[in-house]
Amino acid sequence: MTVTHDELKLIAKTVRTLAMDTVQKANSGHPGMPMGCADIAAVLWTKIMNYNPADPAWVNRDRFILSAGHGSVLLYSMLHLSGYELSLDDLKSFRQMGSKTPGHPEYRHTPGVETTTGPLGQGFANGVGMAMASGLLAGEFGSGIIDHYIYGIAGDGCMMEGVSAEAASLAGHLGLGSIIYFYDSNRITIEGSTDIAFTEDVAKRFEAYNWHVQKIDGHDFDAIEGAVLAAQKVKERPSLIIASTVIAKGSACMEGSEESHGAPLGADEIKASKEKLGCAAGESFCVSAEVYSIFKKVRDQKKSLYDSWKKKFDEEIKGEKRDRWNKFFTAPDIAALRKKMPVFKTGEKIATRNAGGKVLEVLYPELPNFIGGSADLAPSNKTMVKNVSQTGHGKLGRIIHYGVRENAMGSIQNGIAYYGGFINFSATFFVFMDYMRPALRIAALAGLQSIYVFTHDSVFVGEDGPTHQPVEHLAVSRAIPNLDVIRPCDAEETREAWIAALSRTTGPTAIVLSRQNLPVLERIEGKGADKLSMGAYVVYDNEKNDITILATGSEVHVSVEAARILAGKGIKARVVSVPCREAFDRQSESYRESVIGKDGADVVVEAGRKTGWEAYCKLRSLYITIEGFGMSAPDSKIAEHYGFTPEKIAERILSHRKK
Repeated sequence: MTVTHDELKLIAKTVRTLAMDTVQKANSGHPGMPMGCADIAAVLWTKIMNYNPADPAWVNRDRFILSAGHGSVLLYSMLHLSGYELSLDDLKSFRQMGSKTPGHPEYRHTPGVETTTGPLGQGFANGVGMAMASGLLAGEFGSGIIDHYIYGIAGDGCMMEGVSAEAASLAGHLGLGSIIYFYDSNRITIEGSTDIAFTEDVAKRFEAYNWHVQKIDGHDFDAIEGAVLAAQKVKERPSLIIASTVIAKGSACMEGSEESHGAPLGADEIKASKEKLGCAAGESFCVSAEVYSIFKKVRDQKKSLYDSWKKKFDEEIKGEKRDRWNKFFTAPDIAALRKKMPVFKTGEKIATRNAGGKVLEVLYPELPNFIGGSADLAPSNKTMVKNVSQTGHGKLGRIIHYGVRENAMGSIQNGIAYYGGFINFSATFFVFMDYMRPALRIAALAGLQSIYVFTHDSVFVGEDGPTHQPVEHLAVSRAIPNLDVIRPCDAEETREAWIAALSRTTGPTAIVLSRQNLPVLERIEGKGADKLSMGAYVVYDNEKNDITILATGSEVHVSVEAARILAGKGIKARVVSVPCREAFDRQSESYRESVIGKDGADVVVEAGRKTGWEAYCKLRSLYITIEGFGMSAPDSKIAEHYGFTPEKIAERILSHRKK
């Protein structure tokens, strides 16, 4: 794009004053990073990136990720100047209730924001997922249709976070050449100079990861543009441009100071800074007509490129190719998919992780945009499917080998979901959800259709012992807003769990599966496993019941057997399978009462913490749960010890009723 140095200087100066004014008016925020990266942003948004504010969802747009999400004013300023639906009034409402400009960027909240960032390193890893998705889409429809880049700015904090290291390692292994990141190396963190905690050679580290690395002055327009153009020529390696910058560049007295990182500069400092920059000191939120005119010219040029792409797309993507394209960007036909799904016989014993594997054998061939993988646990997670392309050294595929990188896996998976066009999952042992929790939380916040397969779901992992037995993880997962947690009781419910996850587009789903074999239940007529969509339903009933038992996963079948023992002792028990409490909470009050009764249930049986079950139970209900850590022993011995056998459950219920 033809933009002069003087025009770039004017844009950068405008961004710096907007950063000062926006944070000052809110009396909260981070002005230093936006001021320091204003020169990089000016070059990217005018001379480098392809985008169209009139079509912000254009599939071949360049993506921009602000991994250093605390510098959100930089992104908001550029979105405003470049023509997205973000006004100066929106900037003036920075960090205020209901505004389009929250403290950190939020996906689907602000037009033009590609990722929800803030926790450092998450955006860095998201971009790796985006690059994987774009590479797979280009492989399907041609590099002339999908040929954009993933740009981003990461700071010193992003470089320190482990998630970035994991993601960078995988990106280099895969050779993701569409990634071009700027490392805003201003050598400042909240506590002061990075020298107090961070003295490694980042360039050498990334070179070891197989990244193309350049070092530049982050305030030199020609160096910035030249580094990007050089990076674009490197097709088989991701690129890191280490830009030496000065935090709060342009400030009168606070350039290079940690005090500019996370607080307003103050009225006097802003006045002095504007005088230094040659701006009207008494004016706030000042954007000259010339700046708007520059961006009008830039938009017109970019619109021409957009129109050319649209023409090429219509010429090349038609007929069968257009039908295939539409399969990537429309929701799957769940009714048709259900007819292809496996059916399991009553009494058949199969671990729900194995049943999940049977479902995947259907999904991969039926859904061309279905991808996913495991953190080096595919044989145990049962997520490996034959005759499907796989990732490898310098190679992309629909089965992703994430390696032992759960932290990055969740964030990369979110990047694929942000990108669009793909339905994707990840898999690991449930206990390792701890490594992924930041990504799960962000997926729920952003409303992403990320699907998590967690196997080895309880103390019945057995001999591996308490380090691998996820006693608290169901409670922790259920505490995350907008995350549906499904723990199927058998193979039939496992199939329905996948159908529920594929149908849910407003948030992530965790499917929690057993290591051990579980019998397929005999169900009540009219109450098949498809009732999983209701969150809870009756699996064993009497004409009139004395008690109601709630159970999940592997504890459902033993609860049914316990109910039969109780029947022989004159106590009639209804057993309710509760595979998904979140879905159950969304049902009508009348349905919930029809399942658990108006006053709540009497007993809960689950091999995990009781946290949260109180909401479904009576005041003096019995909780057959696990309130400590597990132990190393065969699963049958563990079941006996913790009381998860039919006989022990019945005994506990009888004893409780006598009190």
